Amino acid sequence: MDNEKALESIRNYKYERESGHSFGGSFFHEQEQNMKDKQFWKGAVAGAAAVILVGIVGVIGYNQILYGEQSVLADKNHIRKIRTLEKIVDLHYLEDSDDEKLAEGLYAGLLYGLDDPYSRYYTAEDYKEENTVTEGTYMGIGILMKKNPDGGIQVVTCYEGGPAKEAGVQDNDIIQAVDGTDVTGEDISEIADRIRNSKKDSVMLTIYRENTNETVEIPVAITDVELPCVFSEMLDKKTGYIRITEFKGVTFQQYQQKFEELKAEGMEKLIIDLRDNPGGLLDSVCEVLRWILPKGCIVYTEDKYGNREEEMCDGKHPLDMPLAVLVNEGSASASEIFAGAVQDYGIGTIVGTTTYGKGIVQAIYPLGDGSAVKLTVAKYFTPNGKNIHKVGIEPDVLVKKEMSKEEDNQLQEARRIISEK
Repeated sequence: MDNEKALESIRNYKYERESGHSFGGSFFHEQEQNMKDKQFWKGAVAGAAAVILVGIVGVIGYNQILYGEQSVLADKNHIRKIRTLEKIVDLHYLEDSDDEKLAEGLYAGLLYGLDDPYSRYYTAEDYKEENTVTEGTYMGIGILMKKNPDGGIQVVTCYEGGPAKEAGVQDNDIIQAVDGTDVTGEDISEIADRIRNSKKDSVMLTIYRENTNETVEIPVAITDVELPCVFSEMLDKKTGYIRITEFKGVTFQQYQQKFEELKAEGMEKLIIDLRDNPGGLLDSVCEVLRWILPKGCIVYTEDKYGNREEEMCDGKHPLDMPLAVLVNEGSASASEIFAGAVQDYGIGTIVGTTTYGKGIVQAIYPLGDGSAVKLTVAKYFTPNGKNIHKVGIEPDVLVKKEMSKEEDNQLQEARRIISEK
């Protein structure tokens, strides 16, 4: 039975804990997307459910056994209303309806009913894309694109080490054609799909380069591309600077590499910039913190039943230099776990403005058909037991960003603080 298969897949789910989450870089984007989806969900739920529930009234008794007396699916009034909505759609909706999309709307609507911006339903395609973004790797050519107003797609950035940069593609190039097919009228998503779904090992890009007024053809390999999440530089002979944009599956390896490079250049003080970092994977931020904290608890979570789980640090790699951590109102979730742990252990100075305040954890439950459900399942607490949900982390040194200055006053304050140590 389909219901039994679904339950079995849930029992055997791959548990994926998150402290914050992104689609294309940020859980803020996901909230925005959820808001955009609300109209779809409302309409889809209204017309969707009966498509997959026709005849279910005859098996309400089975559903009551399977889901319990209080289940939505066990209530014949809900089933009757869904069937009525289906008939209304069939009789009066102007266009043809798509049964699969209506069914997906039903599933999405069930999660929408939780009124939780972080809980959602993923179609199989959405979940595949989500895994790609969360892990920080994907099949492609390693460029960030935007729509060019005059037609075509403009290359915003070629990722360091990516196949596009290696092939000679440059920032600001305009992509006019892919494998000889004109793409000037296509959306970014269509062009990305064209490249990603290519059955070849490479793609031929026809590129217009404005600074030379030339059109060139460049073959670019299609490979696994790692998204850069960590950036670094030496601010002076002794002060290293590391910016972490998000905690993805690849973040720790990138952090470790950048840290070792800065040490080799003579770093004796460190500034870690988490401003506008929306969060990411709990495992990822804990991996980074294990290269900073002394032995002890990094963070702990508690679910609705009071079950507590702790993430621990073995203390084998404590940071042995002055540390400042930059945060702002855009620092959320995993970034707050980072700042909270540093603050509680007193091993660094938190500089900037109060963080976003997301102190809850999500888990993803894959289903047997490739789709998945993400739910808010627990609260997290800093080592000293603080839950910062809707409160945020107060910085040790409050410094508001002065936008009128070219100089980064928050960064300069962090430099001043660690120079005194």
